[in-house]
Amino acid sequence: MNGGVQVDLDGRQALVTGGARGLGAAVTRRLATAGASVLVADVRRELAEELCAQVTANGGKAQFVPMDVRDADAVADVYRELEEDGGHIDILVNNAAVDVCKPIEHLTADEVTRVISTNLLGPMFLCLETYRRMVARGGGHIVNILSTAANRTWTEAGPYAAGKSGLRAFTHTLFQEAQRDCPGIGVTGIIAGGMTTPFILERFPDADLDLLQSPDVVADTVLYALSVPDTSAVSELVVVPRKEPSWP
Repeated sequence: MNGGVQVDLDGRQALVTGGARGLGAAVTRRLATAGASVLVADVRRELAEELCAQVTANGGKAQFVPMDVRDADAVADVYRELEEDGGHIDILVNNAAVDVCKPIEHLTADEVTRVISTNLLGPMFLCLETYRRMVARGGGHIVNILSTAANRTWTEAGPYAAGKSGLRAFTHTLFQEAQRDCPGIGVTGIIAGGMTTPFILERFPDADLDLLQSPDVVADTVLYALSVPDTSAVSELVVVPRKEPSWP
């Protein structure tokens, strides 16, 4: 898909978590098409390397970076190694997420921990490493992928809604601090409705595709957030299918 948003990211370094497939892959392709060099951070090496090869074959720049966002030390190591090589992150897209669809009475502590660690603590770890460096350089942009579950929840989504609600609150706080600390830093939360990605279709194989949107639309929304000049700020965007059942 060739989106309508045009932004020149030539010379920019981006990092996309959960970038190997689904929305992460769509965002990676759009960033690379716009000229960014993209670090595809994921635990799925084979998928990520395949995506990077595709991007490179199409004239873009993408490189796999093994990362479990739940491991704060591993996240810090990636940034340290990047700096040792003379690099830095201009654009961070926190996209990695998991879910466990169970009634609360049947959830285990390990399942809750996995969801919250991936969906909330992971993005926070990435923001901690990224934001202080962006302040030091005087610019950059952080995009956190949220969900309609950050605004309105449903059954069998307790940990997921808790994680996304927490990330939304954290994103709003980070936005306010960036407004105070460094006008060159953008912070945007994107509330995305259901998409035709493995995240939905593997859990709900009978899902009505008419109620879902293409991840390319959400990826284009990320590009829009990055296209806004420093004289403006976009704190939050909402992009949902026309028939989204969980919004508003």
